[in-house]
This record gives sequence, C-alpha cells and structure tokens, in this order.
Amino acid sequence: MSSEVNPEPNKEPETVTQEVKYSQVSARVTEKVSSGVFSSGALLLNGQNEFILDFLQRMVQPQRVVARVVMSPPALLSFCNALEENLSMFQAKFGAPQQLPPPPPGSVPLPIDELYAQLKIADEMLEGSYSNAVMISHSPSDFVFDFIATFYPRSVVSARVFMSASQIPPFLNTLKKGFQQFKDKMTPPPAFGQNLSPPN
Repeated sequence: MSSEVNPEPNKEPETVTQEVKYSQVSARVTEKVSSGVFSSGALLLNGQNEFILDFLQRMVQPQRVVARVVMSPPALLSFCNALEENLSMFQAKFGAPQQLPPPPPGSVPLPIDELYAQLKIADEMLEGSYSNAVMISHSPSDFVFDFIATFYPRSVVSARVFMSASQIPPFLNTLKKGFQQFKDKMTPPPAFGQNLSPPN
C-alpha cells in the first residue's frame, strides 16, 4: 500500500535556502591543473569588486600569461598575510632569498595598455580561475601556490603556480601596494535603501 501527496494546484514550489558551514582540509586537484605552471612575474589589476592576478612567463617572446586568478579583496588580503608569514618561515629556515637584479637605470614601466598589447593571452585564459583560498608551500628554491575554490560540498584547486623564491619578495610588495591603493580609492557604498541622486 502506498500513498501519494498531491501538491496543491497553482502553488509555487517552495524555495529553500540554508547557510552551509563546513571545514574543508583538502581540495581536489584535477588533471588539468595538477602539473601547474611556472611563473617568472605577475601583474595585479583590480576592479571595484575583485582583483586579477596575471602570472607571466617572461623567458620567451612574446611574453605570455600562463595563469589568471580572480580573487575578492578579502581573499587577496588573506593571501597577502599568509604569503608574508610563509616568507618569514622560509627566511628563518633557509635565509633571505637571492635578490633579483634591479631594472636598468632610467627604465620606465610601460603603461598598462601597452604592456598587455605585448602579452599573449590564450582565449581560454581570458575568463580566469576563481579562488577564495590559497594553500602555500615552499622548498629551498621555490614556492607553490594552490589557488582553491572552496565551494560545498568539495573544494577544488583552480590553479597551481610555481615561482622561484627570488620572485617572492617583489611579488609580496606588489600585493601589498596594490591592496593599499585599492583601500585608498575605495569609497563606502550607499546604505541599503538610501536614495541615489537622479541623473541630470
């Protein structure tokens, strides 16, 4: 014997929302990202709601973007703090990384549009990989960044990037400077329900 519950006619299906809290101590690594990419530099861009990290390979011409990672401002700040802590642990164990040679005297950074005009970006790289967490590890010579998308029910590594230890101090300075500039330009959004000025 069985019974059926007939839904009431013309009744909209109920929408259920629920906050999910979970602790994910591991992340799935897909075959696509498992081998990772090596980067010899990075560019940091920001919009109103996100940061874009473009990791570059500069050893070949044209220089190319090998990984693009999109992060929210809070996620980037957490990454910056974690990288600073990992660099301190690296220095305590192995000493300061070898410094990179300074740029030639009188050299001027290219405007961003000219710089990107010289970069090769594959079509599949344009949309980037979202990340809201980063796992950092290092050896005596290299750092590894596993950028993770922590979504329920399973976290996944969205990008894996290798950088030499010598690249880390200038990379960290770029992150700090970029986030500070973002904070300096940021203005509080209108309060909820606040009337906005009508267009002229």
